[in-house]
This record gives sequence, structure tokens and C-alpha cells, in this order.
Amino acid sequence: MELYGRKTFWSFLEEDQRAPPSPTSRHHHHHHHSNKDSEPRLSLSRPSSATVASLSPSSPCGSPWTLSPLRRSPSPSLLYHCIASLQRQDGNVYSIAISRGAVFTGSDSDHIRVWRQPDCTDRGYIRTHHGRIRAILAHGGTLFTSHKDHRVRVWSVFVAGPDRLQSKKLATLPPRTPSFFPFHRKKSNQHRDTISCLACYHAEGLLYTGSWDRTVKVWRLTEKACVDSFVAHEGQVSAMLVNQEDGCLFTSSTDGSVKIWRRVYGDSSHALTVVLRFQTSPVNALALSHSSSSCFLYSGSSDGYVNIWEKEAASGRFNHGGFLQGHRFAVLCLAAVERVVLSGSEDTTIRVWRREEGTGFHTCLAVIEGHRGPVRCLAVSLEVESEGVGLLLYSASLDRMVKVWRIKVVGKEREGVEEEGEGEGKEVVFEMSPVLSPLWVEKKLQRSHLY
Repeated sequence: MELYGRKTFWSFLEEDQRAPPSPTSRHHHHHHHSNKDSEPRLSLSRPSSATVASLSPSSPCGSPWTLSPLRRSPSPSLLYHCIASLQRQDGNVYSIAISRGAVFTGSDSDHIRVWRQPDCTDRGYIRTHHGRIRAILAHGGTLFTSHKDHRVRVWSVFVAGPDRLQSKKLATLPPRTPSFFPFHRKKSNQHRDTISCLACYHAEGLLYTGSWDRTVKVWRLTEKACVDSFVAHEGQVSAMLVNQEDGCLFTSSTDGSVKIWRRVYGDSSHALTVVLRFQTSPVNALALSHSSSSCFLYSGSSDGYVNIWEKEAASGRFNHGGFLQGHRFAVLCLAAVERVVLSGSEDTTIRVWRREEGTGFHTCLAVIEGHRGPVRCLAVSLEVESEGVGLLLYSASLDRMVKVWRIKVVGKEREGVEEEGEGEGKEVVFEMSPVLSPLWVEKKLQRSHLY
């Protein structure tokens, strides 16, 4: 595949998606097959690891998910309600990704579940045959998933007809060495422990994988090859993200630090530029928020705080700007869209924060309750709203529940009218009584590391 220097990985995928193969036709892009079993449908009754496969919605009796009734809870500056609640019967959900109106979830099983936005209507699944799916990353029609064998799979998911999706596995990183060549032992680029997080720099087609083995590996997607590998932290790498504006890589770890890496000009290697550390508590999550005049980095840690780092416009340096306090236990996940930041915690709650334009001051707008276990992952997408900001939030907890929330952050003008007479500078204190599921409490007592 001679794409490097001529086409980007993304343009290659767009071409592939414009002319998807028919479920009944043979796939000739890389190889030829005369056996029709090479492209079967994916279903509960007939699992397959084929290169090209359809995703057919599961039957109601076969699906491990059930819907719950609608709920609504208002607050002065924010309105939200749960529009769907899905219960997972075969394991915890560790990762959620959103792209092109589809929601992807990874769990203890070897299924990548596919749902339709907004209310998570079942659109089927991809069965991978490679165990637990710890991390998922979606961009356009491309899906990246990490698995129990410490490898990453790259998938193309596209619309193949009315109300029908089709998937194709594009690559395995690193590729498996053929078993009939045991003497051919090249230097392995495989992680030695769980791949906990994924990030992608779209402009260069670079995929980053962070692992509990403390290393970060860099993969050039056009070549399907590892182009850099380095020990990033003294502890497990817990989260990563890439600033798409300048290509900077942010990594966090259980060693309590956040690090910023830059790619060496004209090379594939990466150099450490800054270490951000404000506390010794393990850092579990990262989020980046941009506006026209500012850039903020958020890091959630096991002490329950969300630290705020603000980027100086002149120097590009990140300075500590305080922290968001409210969670009783560890912050496990973060998400940010525009000036809204969402944090999920071991205390079973999700907090919604808003940053004031120009000041960097943050206000807690609401505490969303509903889960009965630690909130493990969040994914958020922006909805068009005439007044305020409309969001769709997807949350997964270690109570084996996935919930879908519709959130509307009220605009300043309307908020002022609603809060008239309440007094300026009044602080809103949220009381909460987390209710943990007995299953989670039992696991917590038995094992010290569950995330």
C-alpha cells in the first residue's frame, strides 16, 4: 500500500467508504476469496472474525441491554434528564466513543457494541475474538480498539444501506508474526501490559498507545508500523490526549504527574518538554478545552480533585490555575466541550462545571446522580441549541450500567432572569448521598485495583 507521501490515512479511508463492498460480493482490495464465509453477517448466533462483516441489530431477546423509564431533574443553570439506561449483563464497560451519529462501547467481553445516537438504539456489534476491550477511539469512519492481547485493531465502520452498518478490519498493531516462522524473531513492538488509552494526531496520521507497562508507542497509520517507543512515566500510563492545533501529546500516570511531549522536528521521536505536578495523588483522566482566546487542561486525580492548567498565550507555558473540588472519591474520567467540563467519579456521581469566559472561574452547575457504582468513562457530543448549549452525555459505570443524558446549559441572559432575587455571588452547595451497589462494595473489599 503506497500511501505515504501521496495520501493521508484518512483520505484512504474516505475513498474506501465511498465504495463499500457488498455483503454478497467478494472483497478484492487486498486478497481474493472464493468462500462466501469470508464475509458473513455478525449476529448473536454466528460469531465471526471475518475481514468484512455486516452489523445487524440484535433481537430484543438476545440483547444484553434493557431500557429504563425517562427521568428529569432541573437545576437553576442547567436542565438534564436521563433518556436511556442500559444494563450490561456480561461485564463492565470501560470505554465509550462517538463518531458520525454512532456510539461505540468496549467492555469485558470481546464485543464492540454499536448504538445509534441519541438514545442508544441497538445497531449490532463487532465480535473481535480478542477479549476485553479496554480503550476505544473513533475518528470519522475509523475505529481503534485495544484488547487483552496488548494489541490494537483498526476498523472501518460505514453505512452499507438503510439502517445497516458494515465493518472491516483494516489492521492489527503490531501485526501478528506467522506461527510457521518461529525462527524469524524481529524486535517486538508489542506492549507488555494492558493498553489503557489511545490518542490520535489527525494531521500526521499518528496513533499513540499508552500502557500499564509505563511506555507510549507511536504508530504511523499509513505504514502500519511503530515509529517511536519511549518510557513515559514511573507508573502506569492512565490517560492521553493530543492537541490537534500543535500536535503536543499530553500523558498522565499513577505516578501523579502530567507530561507534555513534542515531536522532534523532521523526526518521529518525541521529547519531553514539561512535567506538570501539583499533588502526589495518581492522575486518572485528562481533558482539553479550547476557546478563541484560551486553552485549558484538566486532570482528574484519585484525591477527588480536578486540577486546572491554563496555557499562557505568549509563552505557551501551562500554569496551575486551581482545582475543582466536590467529588468525595477519585475522579476517574473527564470530558470537555466548549466551556463545559464534566467529571465522573468513584463516588458514583457526574459533576457538570462551566468556565466563565475571560476569568477562568469555574462554577458547578449540577451533580448528576443515577449510577450505583464508580463512573468509569464519559463521552459527550454537542447538540444544536438556540438558547444555551445542548449536550448528549454517555456515561458508563462499574455497576454495569450505561446511561444517556440530555443536558442543556442555560445561557447567561436566561440564567440571570431565573436567578433574579437570589442574590449575587450566592454559592450553590450540592448535597449527595452516594449509594453503592453491593456487588461493587464486595469487589472493592476484595481487590485494591479495579480500574
